[in-house]
Amino acid sequence: MWSWFGGGSAQRKDSPKNAILSLRSQLDMLQKRERHLQNQIDEQHEIARKNANTNKNAAKAALRRKKANEHTQEQTRAQIETLETQINSIESANINHETLLAMQQAGKAMKQIHGKLTPEKVDETMEELREQNALSEEIVNAITTNPIGDPLDDDELEAELDELQQEKLDEDILKTGSVPVADVVHRMPSVANQEPVSLPKRVVEEDDEEAELRKLQAEMAM
Repeated sequence: MWSWFGGGSAQRKDSPKNAILSLRSQLDMLQKRERHLQNQIDEQHEIARKNANTNKNAAKAALRRKKANEHTQEQTRAQIETLETQINSIESANINHETLLAMQQAGKAMKQIHGKLTPEKVDETMEELREQNALSEEIVNAITTNPIGDPLDDDELEAELDELQQEKLDEDILKTGSVPVADVVHRMPSVANQEPVSLPKRVVEEDDEEAELRKLQAEMAM
């Protein structure tokens, strides 16, 4: 709780901390007195009750002391309430004071952070950022839409592919002495655009031989 009361300044004689310490010390004393008076009141009440029928004078004397203690107790309670009110007021006032100081420090910190920053400078900076972003976008578009090197000619690619296919076909003929039917069919021009191409006679003969051989193998298996 004492952290509310301002560090080194709290050591002054008239500081809020010392004032509250003094008030709380007095409050503690008054509360003890109130409890003592209550014990006296209870004791005198018991004396009066015991002597009510046997010794009226003693009973009346006990009642008088009881009334005096009750009066003193009421005064003590009033003093306790006054002290509690003063303590609460000082604590609230000091909290408000410390809160205001903290807000003032926050204001100084904000001023220091902002420095010479103004809305106009913020707008200027944002405009520069937008210009740089737009320039970056233009550069990226220029790079991606202009590929390096000359564009490729599809006709040249088709011609080179035909050469590769012909080389492959020539290699197969040299290795096997025959032309695979699949390669011949693959290289046949479109019927809609070209004249029909007949298969080489040797290829047809070899296909007939293969068919005959498979037929004989099937019959032997039966």
